[in-house]
Amino acid sequence: MNIPNYYLEPANYQVDFEDLHYLRNLVFVEEQQIPPEVEFDELDRQCHHFIARDVERRPIGTGRLSPEGKIGRMAVLQEWRSQRVGESLLRALIEKARNQGLTKVSAHAQLAALGFYEKCGFTREGEVFMEAGIPHQAVQLMLEPLAQPKRPPPKPRESSVEAQRLETVESALAATLQLIMNARRQLCIYSRDLEYWLYGQNDIVEALKQFALRNRNATVQIIIQDPASLQSQTHPVLELAQKLPSYFLIRAPLETEDLQYLSAFVINDFDGYLFRLQGNRYEGHWSPNLPARNRQLREEFERVWQRSRPCTEFRALGL
Repeated sequence: MNIPNYYLEPANYQVDFEDLHYLRNLVFVEEQQIPPEVEFDELDRQCHHFIARDVERRPIGTGRLSPEGKIGRMAVLQEWRSQRVGESLLRALIEKARNQGLTKVSAHAQLAALGFYEKCGFTREGEVFMEAGIPHQAVQLMLEPLAQPKRPPPKPRESSVEAQRLETVESALAATLQLIMNARRQLCIYSRDLEYWLYGQNDIVEALKQFALRNRNATVQIIIQDPASLQSQTHPVLELAQKLPSYFLIRAPLETEDLQYLSAFVINDFDGYLFRLQGNRYEGHWSPNLPARNRQLREEFERVWQRSRPCTEFRALGL
């Protein structure tokens, strides 16, 4: 049996604009002859977007959810149709609406796709109408409110651990290894060029691999400031990312301020961190549990991540 290999992820409209525009332009503007000024509107910036990608991170489908609960701009490349990509996108958008507390979602379904929506539980509403020169049918789906789980009393937080200085390569390696092993579901790495003396070591690469494999919801987000410097070499972390593309997300900064940032750091979702003042040096400080410092670095990482671009250089190299 042929099982299509793709995955979904939330899309940031600004960061993923090129991929979103590519998909919708190909499906709606070129294939269905919808005018670009109709297809791309101001509502895009207010919507939640999802994108489907193949194993090489190439975009293959997308859809959006408006703040009012309207699903639209469902587009799947022709060669990926009838492989449940559209159904996966639709269910992701429905789940997003439910998590937002909405009690209903709606859509303007092209008549050719009406059966697709009805199969997913949508019902017709009103009469057929024309939109962008194509017959449409309004449909809606009532959502059951999320059940409020009974949560056990929160476990007391681990005691904070005072930061320790890193004064040798060995101490930096050991601290990084512990942060990876302590991570639950998320690990964030901010680096200039995935320093080989650190991230090229077998213990580190194997720990990253085991972190991804022991939790199907695990994510390793990596910001690489200088991806061009890695194009001429083989790097074990990039090879691992090629084998496990659903777990590794890599971006590169665009802003001058971010490109000139000299430091490097690692944070996990267990309040641990490691910070090196000079990204090409091992000296720095770290703690397996220091919430205040972890939170500060997480905010910095998220700020840069949101305005960075997907790192496509390695895709061109077969990665």
